[in-house]
Amino acid sequence: MKLEQTEYSQRRSRLMAKMKANSIAIVPTAIETVRNRDVEHPFRQDSDFYYLSGFSEANACLVFIPGREQGEYILFCEEKDAELEIWTGRRTGPEGAVKDFFADEAYSIAAIDSVLPDLIEGKTHIYSRMGANSKFDNQLTHWLNQVKAKVRQGAQVPHEFSVIDYLLHEMRLLKSPAEIAVMQKAADISAAAHCRAM
Repeated sequence: MKLEQTEYSQRRSRLMAKMKANSIAIVPTAIETVRNRDVEHPFRQDSDFYYLSGFSEANACLVFIPGREQGEYILFCEEKDAELEIWTGRRTGPEGAVKDFFADEAYSIAAIDSVLPDLIEGKTHIYSRMGANSKFDNQLTHWLNQVKAKVRQGAQVPHEFSVIDYLLHEMRLLKSPAEIAVMQKAADISAAAHCRAM
């Protein structure tokens, strides 16, 4: 039993309603961890990332910009690659991110360094997952430095930073009817399994 994409859309809307004016939220995916040589551990999506998107692929990033005319929800993800997908499993790709996950815009993750600084420019506040992923923290610093390099040309650099966890975890405390139905189904399956084992 899966949640409908409308459920994730409602969550994103509630999050953006809590964000400050002229702000941007950047939420990275979980990190893929190597087990040995070129073999990774089974991937498990970051819970907050999944809560906001239902997207379970690695190497992706969510961006939310409340009030942006071109679209408030942007998803960066891996491109589709038929040959590589033999090994990695099927990928959604940017087109699928718009069609199946309701993103307003979607880009290849390879384009994030060229696209994201332009999205950050002019914002006063950034919400992100600071301190949870050193690679992402370094990327965020790099994007901010790209914006700072254009200050003499009139670029505005964000000067306020917040950890997005506080907004998200408060939201996740309250369950919607759809979430309660999924939890009930899981409990029913678990109870039936215990009865059968006994």
